[in-house]
This record gives sequence, C-alpha cells and structure tokens, in this order.
Amino acid sequence: MLAHVALDVRAALSRAECDLYSNLVTRATGRAVRSQLELILGELAGRRLAVLDFSRVGVLDFSCADEIVAQLLLRHGAGRRVPVMHGAPASWFLCRGLHEAHLEALDPVLEHHELALVAETQDGVTHLLGVACDDERAAWSLVHESGGGAADALAAHGARELPALEPWLAVLAQRRLVVDAEGGYWPLRFG
Repeated sequence: MLAHVALDVRAALSRAECDLYSNLVTRATGRAVRSQLELILGELAGRRLAVLDFSRVGVLDFSCADEIVAQLLLRHGAGRRVPVMHGAPASWFLCRGLHEAHLEALDPVLEHHELALVAETQDGVTHLLGVACDDERAAWSLVHESGGGAADALAAHGARELPALEPWLAVLAQRRLVVDAEGGYWPLRFG
C-alpha cells in the first residue's frame, strides 16, 4: 500500500543544528530541521507514509510546529481540504511520540492553516488533530477503529448509510488522513 519512512525529528535536529539540543524552538531551527526531513523525502519515490517521530523532542514551540509540520503538510498537499497539485510523489504524514506540550503548539498552527493531521501520543492513542468537521471526524473514527475496508463494509460496521458515508471517506482520502487503496479506505498506522 504505502512505503513507511521513519523520520526521527530529533536526529534531523542534530544534523541541522547541534547534537546537544533536544528542543525545537525558533523559526530558523524549524526551517533547518524541515530541510533535513525534505532531503530524506526527496530521495524516495512512490507513495509513502512519512512518520515524524517527536518522542525524543523536549520542547516544540509554535514557530517550529509551523515550520516543520504545517509546512511539510502544505508543501506535500496533505491535510488540506483543497490539495495542491505538483510533481512530488504522494505523501501521507503521521506524527508520533507527541506529549501534551507538543499538542499545545500543534493545535493552533493546524487551525491557522486549516489543516488536519493524524497523530499518535506517547501513550499510543491515535487522534485526528486540527480542522475537521463532525462528519469527517466520525468517518475517520470509523476507519481507524474498524481497521479499514471497503466503503460498504465500513458503512455496515458503523451502522451508517453508504450514500451518507462515502463522500466523507473520499474527503478523508483527498486530505490524506486515510489511505485509499486496494478497493478500500485504511487508517494511517506505523509498522
């Protein structure tokens, strides 16, 4: 379905700045880290799930959340209601290893850019963050909790009418919040 690419944000910080830091603060630091991550993504062909691992990052401020996460999503057409068309291969993004302070920086940035993102907190719980209407959230929860499948099977699993569910599944796929492949819709998962 998708090739998985693990991107250790702390390691990118080490390459971009200094091995002594574990905090992502200042816009310049965020740009440097994003550049390192984009170099890795640029070497890969095909559809891929880029897993941004924040588990070894202490502090994430608003400017770094914007420069790293929001700009990656915007540049790759992910998380948006209207996708950006360009020549880059399709990328899906999943953030993992997030703690409460990371979420406090990410939430307003995602809202500002009207983006949504699938994220896994340090306790292993997966969430849909950012801007999404109730119908998008309900469809995303159905895909995530069921493990995915064909639209008719998802509708039956969730006791939903297929004509009411199908457009929201398509929106989630367009925003790259689920994967549309092999005749169905699948949750973003690492591993």
